[in-house]
Amino acid sequence: MMIIIGVCNGEVYKVGESSGWTNIAPLHYKSWAASKNFHVGDIILFEYNKQFHNVVRVTHKNFNACNSISPYATWATSNDSFTVTRPGHFYFICSFPGHCQSGQKVDIRVPKEHEHGPTPGPLPSGPSPKSPPKSGPSPRSPSAPGPSSVPPMQSPTSGGSCLPSWKLWVLVVAVGLSAAF
Repeated sequence: MMIIIGVCNGEVYKVGESSGWTNIAPLHYKSWAASKNFHVGDIILFEYNKQFHNVVRVTHKNFNACNSISPYATWATSNDSFTVTRPGHFYFICSFPGHCQSGQKVDIRVPKEHEHGPTPGPLPSGPSPKSPPKSGPSPRSPSAPGPSSVPPMQSPTSGGSCLPSWKLWVLVVAVGLSAAF
């Protein structure tokens, strides 16, 4: 029997790097975020002086307007983290007066690449000439996908990833079935 421990290998990204979450230095959070390759399972870390800043997760509309009314969440401990649980955009601002307007806001964009199932369909532009051959399920387990159809987890140094729970379940079933035979 095989037991899998540790599902996620997410990276930790400190917003603003060594400067942290602030409006003092002319930081460019937009270019900082654009230079990163965020994935499901990553942790976005906000470090700041809580006397002068906070972190507010808002809608896209409120992000553009620097409006902290009706936030999804507000943090104010000076060392706050947000774990990416799904693809999409995650918008954060500082709600202290004038801070968002001066650029203390960040859009964390997580591509939808992790939503695909174990065997994605053909690409819209047709198959790539260098596409690897697809392997089918094991002859011993016709109802369970083979281990090769589950994408491997990445190491933390390669950007991090987190297998969605159903993929982990499929992997555990596939490994369990192959061990039983």
